[in-house]
Amino acid sequence: MTFNIEHCKIIDLPKIHDPRGNLTFVEGGNHIPFDIQRVYYLYDVPGGAERGGHAHKWLHQLIIAMSGSFDVLLDDGKGKQRYHLNRSYNGLYVCPMIWRELDNFSSGSVCMVLASNRYDENDYYRDYTQYVETRR
Repeated sequence: MTFNIEHCKIIDLPKIHDPRGNLTFVEGGNHIPFDIQRVYYLYDVPGGAERGGHAHKWLHQLIIAMSGSFDVLLDDGKGKQRYHLNRSYNGLYVCPMIWRELDNFSSGSVCMVLASNRYDENDYYRDYTQYVETRR
């Protein structure tokens, strides 16, 4: 399957309201279209810093703003879409072969990523020009 930017979308996660504090959960293969093999998070990102700047060949991801906010710019080599994430009960589904850049981090923000596979350096496109050439 050839993925493009239209396959990426905001996913509303379950939100259980409780006066003691709300609860949200994610079930791989149920709320998101993949099983979760890895979880990582970004925090203490300095003001003005950018993260990402790569694409994955096979990896599916769900990006969630656990605290604070940040922007995610998605690019499939033909079109671009910017998402502002600032709710812990929303996640941005990013399919394979989509270039992503994260920026505009608010102070104290935490970005959690659920991933379909374990880390594999061979899964990355780190050079944008090379990435775009493979999309043709």
